[in-house]
Amino acid sequence: MSDYMFMLENHLSADQNRVVSQVQAAAAEANVSLFLSGGAMRDMLGGFAVRDLDFTVEGNALKLARAVIRKTGAKVLATDGHRKRVELLFPGRVTAEIGMARQERYPKPGARPQVAPATIHEDLRCRDFSVDAIALSLNRASLGLLVDPTVGLADLERKELRAVYNRALYDDPARILRLLRLRVRLGFSVEDRTKRQYENVRNEGLESRILPIRWLEELHHIANESSPADIVRALDQEKLLRLFSPALTGPKANLTGLTKLQKARQLVPFGVPFPVENFGLFMYFLTEKLTPKERAGLIEATGMRAADVGLWQKLEGRAKKLERELKSPKLNRPSQIYQVLSKAPGELILFLLIRSPIRVVQDRTRHYLQKYLPAAQEVTEQEVKAKGGEPGTAKYRKLKEELIAARLNARPKRPAPEGPAALPALPAPGDPRNAKRMLARLP
Repeated sequence: MSDYMFMLENHLSADQNRVVSQVQAAAAEANVSLFLSGGAMRDMLGGFAVRDLDFTVEGNALKLARAVIRKTGAKVLATDGHRKRVELLFPGRVTAEIGMARQERYPKPGARPQVAPATIHEDLRCRDFSVDAIALSLNRASLGLLVDPTVGLADLERKELRAVYNRALYDDPARILRLLRLRVRLGFSVEDRTKRQYENVRNEGLESRILPIRWLEELHHIANESSPADIVRALDQEKLLRLFSPALTGPKANLTGLTKLQKARQLVPFGVPFPVENFGLFMYFLTEKLTPKERAGLIEATGMRAADVGLWQKLEGRAKKLERELKSPKLNRPSQIYQVLSKAPGELILFLLIRSPIRVVQDRTRHYLQKYLPAAQEVTEQEVKAKGGEPGTAKYRKLKEELIAARLNARPKRPAPEGPAALPALPAPGDPRNAKRMLARLP
């Protein structure tokens, strides 16, 4: 096993490793070359958490994706027939993209590119930034081989963002949004020539050529970032936020609300399963200060689908139902609060933590995130098996719930007092009380 394969297996979660193995097996069966690439490689090599898996195929990517769906039960989130790529959601909430290795040529800035099949080396040389142009072979003959034609690994070590070629931002002006987002998220500097390229794109006003679908894609990306307020602030400072909506300037950008959202997310324990639909939550706070007419304008400008609109416009109403249940005086034990919130969508829990005016609701959501949820993770599979439960069965789930409830409801033991126990005070000399009363005070 190569060092990079060892690094990959130790950097991914168990669910992500399973998906890599499944896609790898499907590619071997289809006899196509498969590579892990893009953001997944950047995050792994840079020491960041890998959010999404990006697979590049030298061959028919759509056919491979269909084979993977049949074997794993993955769901299709989005399909791009032009670029021959599919975004999938696997069990365990692992998201992955399977795309064709391709060359893209742009007739003019912002235009739809001309796409042609390519080798992995040609594909990487057409990408946006060098840190995103690294791939890892998942093929048996070259397993673990690093493919880095633009020397992105060195830029990762320098913590620098560099455009792969001198027209990368001209060809696709939407890349300037990605540049700002990655700069904030990674904390990297921007290489001088890339900085000049960015400035030239802005001076020529090429951001006006960004297609609505790319604005919508960027909103989804920002929503899934851990620091959305910082990214929105950077866009506002660069006068790019107003391109999403002319109304999103100054106080109407609601940086205060987004900062509260950012801080609330930090309360979620690291590594603990906590499914959240981030887009609706982010859009609620981003547009909170806008009028209904201004919100409608943003929806139209980005071509937002009805399903996406419903995620944020129905969020408050959904949260009210959970709030009523959560403030009930009948919830007087930690296990009862845990039972209610463990079944609730994560976005509703975070929304109530930020917006609920009811103190007991805020306290219970905070305790759930900081105490009950971590404590529930301490119940191991071995403990449940010892009680006679087999994973995947109804009995296993019931036993696990009982063990979690017992752990949450158990009162913490009081520490034993240090040193000899203090004797009760005796009456002072000359006290008129008789000796019996004095002796009665002794232990």
